[in-house]
Amino acid sequence: MSTSATAGRRSVLGSKDRVKTAVAAALGTSVENYDFIAYGTASALYFGAVFFPESDRFVGTLLSFATLAVGFVMRPLGGAVGGYFADRFGRKPVLVTAMIVMGAATFLIGVLPTYEQVGALAPVLLVVIRMMQGLAFGAEWGGAITMAYEHAPWHRRGMFAAIPQSGNPLGIALASGVFAFSDTLEGNWQWRTPFLLSAVLVVVALIVRSRLSESPEFQEAQATGKTEKNPLLATLAGDWRGILRVIALRVVESFAYYSTATYLLNYITDRHPALRPVALGAITAASILAIAVTFLAGALTDRIGRRPIYIAACTVAILFAFPMYLLTNSAQPALVVTVFIIGIGLIHASLTGTQGALLTEQFRTATRTSGASLGYQIAAAIGGFAPLLAAALVGAFGWPGAALLYLGAALIGLAGILSTKETWGRSERERVWRLVAEENTGRAPSQTAVPLPASSESR
Repeated sequence: MSTSATAGRRSVLGSKDRVKTAVAAALGTSVENYDFIAYGTASALYFGAVFFPESDRFVGTLLSFATLAVGFVMRPLGGAVGGYFADRFGRKPVLVTAMIVMGAATFLIGVLPTYEQVGALAPVLLVVIRMMQGLAFGAEWGGAITMAYEHAPWHRRGMFAAIPQSGNPLGIALASGVFAFSDTLEGNWQWRTPFLLSAVLVVVALIVRSRLSESPEFQEAQATGKTEKNPLLATLAGDWRGILRVIALRVVESFAYYSTATYLLNYITDRHPALRPVALGAITAASILAIAVTFLAGALTDRIGRRPIYIAACTVAILFAFPMYLLTNSAQPALVVTVFIIGIGLIHASLTGTQGALLTEQFRTATRTSGASLGYQIAAAIGGFAPLLAAALVGAFGWPGAALLYLGAALIGLAGILSTKETWGRSERERVWRLVAEENTGRAPSQTAVPLPASSESR
């Protein structure tokens, strides 16, 4: 990718709010993921019986996963709308609005009537609210990542962009932990409680996000007239290759998670009901591990580049596709835990930790949120069908069908990263480190014009 340098007046050490912004983005991302993952867990464990009781067990599971997929179908639309407004008017308003919509939708799921109470109206309401969730979640990611990335020191953007990504496993851990607790409750409180408790998290995240400052990189682009009147159309016209790269890179990560945490959870509990507490606990433990691995993967990309870690994670995913089911089929608790630790705590976390900077760096400032969000959420929409496809393939071919699905996604991811040029190579790292050293020694004062990093300009 070619780069063109323009003058900027921002410090290479990032904004004064860099840490606060990254932490606030992570907090919001954790809440969004808690809400979205809570639905996935409930779909695997409860919704088939609660909202589709007239179907047989297998069909009920498919219908439950179909409503899960509806939210993913809405995510590209949410990404397009959120990206447009973030690139046109600013990142912060999108973050706050997305949080409000997501929180309201999740709370409403917790008070929904069941099929037994209102009949067919129950699944209809569930689908409508799920669509709201999908729109909000689609708008959330791009704004959170670009805010953290654009506030960050130039030589630490991989690490800072990984901080909101660490909010993903944090939200997953919270959701899994709450479901492990609610599993001890009686009746519908088993699935209602996690959705109702999300209201507390939403209020805290809203307070924190409302105090953030706008992205300095966006403010600079706005002040110099470098924003796009229609960033979505500009992205589709000029950055469509970047969108395709993001889709390929994201598919493996999306399938890696939902094939494991959602479908595999259902697969295990359906065949070995006694292992449900073990599986839920394993997802929680793996998610806690993933918080650290995500952060460490992002930090490591600042030292060795983005591509090496992504290539390694895709390769491990390819090798893990069949062993994950062979280990699970043993029904040994220790092996079940191992599967989730590897699948979520290592493979998935390494991918997400690298994505924050890697996907963002495929686009220039004026279309960054639109391009990254659209590609990310289109891939998410595809990945959202992973549980449904896995269930259908297992019904037709047994567990090897699900393993082949996982393998196929991993191969797409590997092809995607091999065809993507390094955005943070050695020469770029050395150039930015020289700028950092100069500013630290006073030779390049904080407000002196310096070339923007390559990732901030058109490619």
